[in-house]
Amino acid sequence: MTQAYLGIDIAKKSFECSLRMHGKVMHRTFGNDTEGLKEMDKWLGKHKVEQLHAGMEATNCYWEAVAQHLYKQGYQVSVVNPGRIHDYARSKLMRNKTDKLDADVISDFCATQQPLLWTPPPAEVSELQALVRHLETIKAMRNQESNRLGTALHSDQVRLSIQKHVTYLDQNITQVEDLIQEHIQHHPQMKHNCDLLKSIPGISDTTAAKLLSENIQAFTSTRELVAYAGLNPQQRESGTSLRGRPQLSKVGRAGLRRALYFPAITAMRYNPLISRFCDRLAQKGKVKMVQIGAAMRKLLCLALGVLKSQVPFDPNFSLSTQASP
Repeated sequence: MTQAYLGIDIAKKSFECSLRMHGKVMHRTFGNDTEGLKEMDKWLGKHKVEQLHAGMEATNCYWEAVAQHLYKQGYQVSVVNPGRIHDYARSKLMRNKTDKLDADVISDFCATQQPLLWTPPPAEVSELQALVRHLETIKAMRNQESNRLGTALHSDQVRLSIQKHVTYLDQNITQVEDLIQEHIQHHPQMKHNCDLLKSIPGISDTTAAKLLSENIQAFTSTRELVAYAGLNPQQRESGTSLRGRPQLSKVGRAGLRRALYFPAITAMRYNPLISRFCDRLAQKGKVKMVQIGAAMRKLLCLALGVLKSQVPFDPNFSLSTQASP
């Protein structure tokens, strides 16, 4: 059975496919909708594809329907960080950038690098993820409208219109927050995991929902989870000329880092384990932002720890026994 590799460059309305098999590369563009997925199935069937490894970038949420569809068809699927694909293209000295070339790079990446396979989260996690994303979108709109109030000081009508919209968004935020809690309460294991997360000082209902929507319990180690969030330290040293300060890599889920920022600041005051940890960093001369980054990382490790152990947070319990380093 011939192994085929499919690279998919996904946009909002369409996706470009690059199929590698029998030493040849074939291209086709499909609409990013139900009809486009059916056409892709026919195209793969026409080329007698049986064993397929498909790869795509984790671009916004446009990739999800395609990945879900291919997975249900029994194919292997990899969802790759766009940074890896970008660097792989640079390593091949790619000078042009088109949808077709990007799809070629992704299919070649799958064939040569064999990236990790993707598994869709459970249905209840996918639903929670959709609700949490919707809440984040509404909150972002609310912040934008609040900022516009400062530019409408000389127009009573504009200011009144914005204030009405802000009020509507506030009501919508409350409604979606209620839906999120109802969804969590409806699933016993998810409710239990949420309670475990909230036992950690610094983690609220909102943060717990965000962590569960990211399906962090599926990670096997804190090292993997920290890298996924982009909270791992990045060294910048080379020879004798470059001695940069270590900083967060930020190669990962920016939304997860944002969700942990304010909880980490709260944990630095009220979580005894993180508070003592940050005090030691301060004594070593680490600046405030370094302390906050370390607190975010520690908080994430604690979250994975309580989910893996299924034991509520205990400040006297060693983190190293809760989850693998």
